[in-house]
Amino acid sequence: MSSASPPQSEQELLNARLEQANRQLLQSEKLAAIGQLAAGVAHEINNPVGYVYSNLQTLDTYLNDLFRLTEAVDSADSLDDLLQIKQNIDYDFLRDDLRDLLAESREGIERVKTIIAAMKDFSHIEEEAFKPADIHRGIETTLNVVNNELKYKAEVVRDFAQLPEVECIISQINQVVMNLLVNAAHAIETFGRITIRTRRRDDHVVIEVEDTGRGISPEHRHRIFEPFFTTKPVGKGTGLGLSLSFNIIEKHEGSLEVDSTPGEGSCFRFTLPIVHPDTDNG
Repeated sequence: MSSASPPQSEQELLNARLEQANRQLLQSEKLAAIGQLAAGVAHEINNPVGYVYSNLQTLDTYLNDLFRLTEAVDSADSLDDLLQIKQNIDYDFLRDDLRDLLAESREGIERVKTIIAAMKDFSHIEEEAFKPADIHRGIETTLNVVNNELKYKAEVVRDFAQLPEVECIISQINQVVMNLLVNAAHAIETFGRITIRTRRRDDHVVIEVEDTGRGISPEHRHRIFEPFFTTKPVGKGTGLGLSLSFNIIEKHEGSLEVDSTPGEGSCFRFTLPIVHPDTDNG
């Protein structure tokens, strides 16, 4: 007599616990990745904050000069005295530089806002619902998060096709893109190129992250999606990034594969159905 399978309620409980453990692992890997990027993100924020602070100091000097001119209106003996003060403070330069100073400061604050918004997208536990999402917007958000990892290692080339919205959990897709971009940057020895390519293929979209790095050796290629497998040095990776990326794409009923030539680079390619099968009423 064959052994009995667990009761349905027990099986459902086991599945629920497994799903919960998977979500926790996914969130842990997300936070670990953010932790590894934290120093770079801090630099990305510190840079615009630094020049905004410097601009405020310059603004303080300019305001003192302008106040000196306006206060002289009440005390100057003649118009010539006012013109002399205006000339002394180099009013024309001050006026033009003030415009540039404020524009640069506004741009710096916008940069900080963009980085913080991108980090918020990655750090919270999102709902497990498939919703129509703009893949290109997700990629741009991800590029903002990992910018400091990329800008010293590679030129980023966008090769985007026109795409429809895709039913997905966009924060999870962003995490896949982040993992692929960071891996691509780490694979480049000095300075290279990372190309992000999107295409529509029938009822699927295809996203590629291609680098000009060192490539993946044949003996490692069949193991790269295994949990905890990594060729990176200690402290550079958890070995979960590609494994969880594979699970995310599998959950989305898509596929993840890699083409790689040692010494020339790698291309990671994943596909997603435009309409997720679980929500397709057709």
